Amino acid sequence: MARIREAAAQEGTSVKSLAHDTVLAELRRRKVRAAALRTARVSAGLNKRLATK
Repeated sequence: MARIREAAAQEGTSVKSLAHDTVLAELRRRKVRAAALRTARVSAGLNKRLATK
């Protein structure tokens, strides 16, 4: 917990605000990763279909 407080102090913010920002960043990262995986799957399917023509 001390390390978290130190990190918040270095950023000039509260622990609550730091935690909130961290959670939002993680959720955003997960959404981007999920979108990238979906795009890769669709692209692979299209590439496969094009290769068989």
